[in-house]
Amino acid sequence: MSRRTQPDDRYDVVIVGGGPAGLSAALVLGRARRSTLVIDAGRPRNAPAEHMHGFLSRDGAPPGELLAAGREEVRHYGGEVRSGEAVAARPDPDGFTASLSDGTEVRARRLLVTAGLVDELPEVPGLAARWGRDVLHCPYCHGWEFRDQPIGVLSTGPLTMHQTLLLRQWTDRLTLLQHTGPRPGDEEAEQLAARGITVVPGEVAALEVTADRLTGVRLRDGELVPLRALAVAPRVVPRAAVLNTLGLEPVAHPSGAGEHIAADATGRTALPGVWAAGNIVDPAANVLAAAASGATAAAAINADLITEDTRRAVAARRAPFSAQSEARLCEQVAGERRHGF
Repeated sequence: MSRRTQPDDRYDVVIVGGGPAGLSAALVLGRARRSTLVIDAGRPRNAPAEHMHGFLSRDGAPPGELLAAGREEVRHYGGEVRSGEAVAARPDPDGFTASLSDGTEVRARRLLVTAGLVDELPEVPGLAARWGRDVLHCPYCHGWEFRDQPIGVLSTGPLTMHQTLLLRQWTDRLTLLQHTGPRPGDEEAEQLAARGITVVPGEVAALEVTADRLTGVRLRDGELVPLRALAVAPRVVPRAAVLNTLGLEPVAHPSGAGEHIAADATGRTALPGVWAAGNIVDPAANVLAAAASGATAAAAINADLITEDTRRAVAARRAPFSAQSEARLCEQVAGERRHGF
């Protein structure tokens, strides 16, 4: 079990977000004997997906199963996991005070935000209901399940071409639906033709679903394009309300996919004492990568706390000597005065 290094009303670290990144960080911090609280709003990004893939030893496991196991492991080392939503934070003399939506407050020396992001989906009727099932965005997560089947790519933004050429690895029955995206340039058109990818002009009006299974998309002119899966590139928006209240705003992600929180390789942000990890930093990180980033941030936070603990210990050790020296000087001055010096 962890050893509390702070009074009962303050934690070493408060983690905002109880997904793979947050729980991984809490596990590492608990094993480092740091008092840790995870505040989990219960809105994981991959909630619509029935299974997660690409996670060594957990391939095909339900996402909720991983989270349940993670919470149990965190608690085993003395970490706390609390359901709730952190809505704001402010600096205090020894770290931060975080405010929850129920009006309670918690204090911590360091703050780690792993709250993830929101995928803003194209406004096509029926699309959101299929998200994470047969409407997908990551071929590494879902491509194998739809290999060799007809897949469409909905063109909506700057990542469409990348996503289309990537999906060609999983199927040769690939269609680029031009929709509201830009028309492919000459070089792009040549690449698509060389890879045998069909380009269909026209805006998608709706998804066709039969027996709870995607069967195609209907264009505004009435044409039906048969498909078994549809790939989209959503715009990503960080869940960064807590960071916003501290003055840290999201910035544009280099990929053009949306926004993220800028941080260094350890998750350290521009705000002293504040770290971020997981999809809020890297929108492309899968579950395994998000968990790894949480562990990396936890190690960096523990090292930062050790530096502070050492500095305080040195100051405390010096304080008695300084007091003794001052007392001796006062005695010497008093003695000199008594003897007329």
